[in-house]
Amino acid sequence: MLGDPIPKKGPAVAAITNWARNITFSADRLHRPAGLDALRAVVAESGHIRVLGSGHSFNRIADVDAERGGALVSLVDLPHRIDVDTAARTVRVGGGVRYAELAAELHAHGLALPNMASLPHISVAGSVATGTHGSGNGNRSLAESVRAVELLTGDGELVTLARGDAGFEGAVVSLGALGVVLSLTLDAEPSFDVAQHVFRELPFEGLDFDAVSSAAYSVSLFTGWGGPRFDQVWVKQRVPEPVRFPWAEPAEEARHPVPGMDAVHCTEQFGAPGPWHERLPHFRAGFTPSSGDELQSEYLLPREHAVAALAALDAVRDRLAPVVQVCEVRTVAADTQWLSPAYGRDTVAFHFTWVADTARVLPVVSLVEDRLREFAPRPHWGKVFTTPPARIAERYPHAADFVALAERLDPEGKFSNAFVRETLARGA
Repeated sequence: MLGDPIPKKGPAVAAITNWARNITFSADRLHRPAGLDALRAVVAESGHIRVLGSGHSFNRIADVDAERGGALVSLVDLPHRIDVDTAARTVRVGGGVRYAELAAELHAHGLALPNMASLPHISVAGSVATGTHGSGNGNRSLAESVRAVELLTGDGELVTLARGDAGFEGAVVSLGALGVVLSLTLDAEPSFDVAQHVFRELPFEGLDFDAVSSAAYSVSLFTGWGGPRFDQVWVKQRVPEPVRFPWAEPAEEARHPVPGMDAVHCTEQFGAPGPWHERLPHFRAGFTPSSGDELQSEYLLPREHAVAALAALDAVRDRLAPVVQVCEVRTVAADTQWLSPAYGRDTVAFHFTWVADTARVLPVVSLVEDRLREFAPRPHWGKVFTTPPARIAERYPHAADFVALAERLDPEGKFSNAFVRETLARGA
């Protein structure tokens, strides 16, 4: 699993960092309650509190406000509850559970999720709270599988919002600003197998992006910006559907998305069928995919602009290549979550894995944002970006509705922080 940034002992700690270690959190206390009563007590005694998931964010979205003396809370010691209802095809999952745990249990019951992110090591609650996604023209964000969310609010009450309830569309991709997510209920489907193939060297010139991105259930394209091409294309197809990818040659050896890295941590390739949860992610659940020596950014924009956006970035590849480890291009179907970066529009996502050098990376991040600005990109909530907060909020039609929901569920702003207030213009 990802390196755990959460100390085993406390609650007073010297420093708590995210997985990439580019963020040192401002909390003066860290709590790991082992039960609901203990969690409720922590919430009651804290004037300001944020929940820390698996630490796989690269900005201060999970941080507390230093001037408010806030506390961080981890749910890792709460029971990792996974309740599968095979008849209803649903699963209720505790707030501290990671996707790898959930996927194994679902598969054991003959069920599946429609898609997964490239990493199975991240927490379910943290992933959906930031609009995390997998890949595929027909696949929506991970949050869209959620049918109910159970919250512990600042006054100690348990509140459940279910699909169809007023405000539900704002309660899933919540940026952690509504309360502690105790559980999520997700839709599932019958289990299925997937075969994964890797292809090499797909030129940008003459690219039919619609045809390429729709060639399989999930398609991911990788470039290091060393030339006008995708160096690799990862194609994941549900069995028994055939794979037809005439635009590039198959790779002769197993590949890692980052050139030069050992593929031992990657999910199996060469078309060997396997369970959905062992193929849809890029990395195996039993391995740590990397040491955290990286930064990440991602921008999601309307899919019809994919080729134009690719050309805009290719024009500055001499600036990108020295600081990027790899860039992945994926698609996401439109969803209905108010703060999802894929809200209301079929989406193409440009994901950058940068070198771990903030001073060198930030100017290039700003350059990327400038090159993509005409396409109204929405930054991933948990990644590195420099887009002004006002510009982000204006790209979400329901930003004001979310602020109203937060004021209703958390009127004292106990779960808000500077990141949320600045981005969504919620009053302090």
